[in-house]
Amino acid sequence: MDGTTAIAANTEKQLRTDLAAAFRMAARYGWNEAVANHFSVAVSEDGKQFLMNPLWRHFSKLRAADMALLDAGSKKLPPGIDTTAWAIHGTMHAHLPRARCILHMHPPYATALSCLADPTIKPVDQTSARFFNRVAIDVEYGGMADNAEEGLRLTRALGGHDTLMMGNHGVLVIGDTVAEAFDLLYHLERACRTLVLAYSTGQKLNILSDEIAEKTARSWEDGGAAAFAHFAEVKRILDEEDAGYAG
Repeated sequence: MDGTTAIAANTEKQLRTDLAAAFRMAARYGWNEAVANHFSVAVSEDGKQFLMNPLWRHFSKLRAADMALLDAGSKKLPPGIDTTAWAIHGTMHAHLPRARCILHMHPPYATALSCLADPTIKPVDQTSARFFNRVAIDVEYGGMADNAEEGLRLTRALGGHDTLMMGNHGVLVIGDTVAEAFDLLYHLERACRTLVLAYSTGQKLNILSDEIAEKTARSWEDGGAAAFAHFAEVKRILDEEDAGYAG
């Protein structure tokens, strides 16, 4: 194995480990839906070679070694891969190189918000303000995403954003790394939880002004430093309590 190959192998190993950590922690938070939903991360420079969880495996049991290595350039559904996962992740990795890591889930609060006539994340606190004018909203749900055309439609719906609120469905986030995508998903679900709980009181929301919401959103933009620190702590918890994820 030459130096370049060794670096690539080490990079893939780390990505497998990071993806497995994200799955395990998502299960701890109760974000997963049975054996559905999928996370993926690109391993090649062009983004078309990527890792993703195989068909019908529970998030809480996934290990680094379980991740399937896939090629978005393939025209056929790979064996052992969910049709909807291939339609969304395979299509996005093929057509959206900036989507290095793609996390798609149906977490309870974000999904509840996605079912409202207005699924906008209103800036009512500093966490929800993180998403001010930074979320694409898709209101064209047409059933299971089981074909490339639907994957392309969702790719277009995401546009230049990193967060897609999928109306009547769930959410999808992208990031340069697993750490950044996971941190985005974590705070998205927290923001939606706060907003849903605030809605549940029946009282009028105290929405931040556009000026303060934008100022607060920009304060979150630290180049990923907080996300990397967050994810490092996530893996430290798992190393102590659930180290099998890295196997």
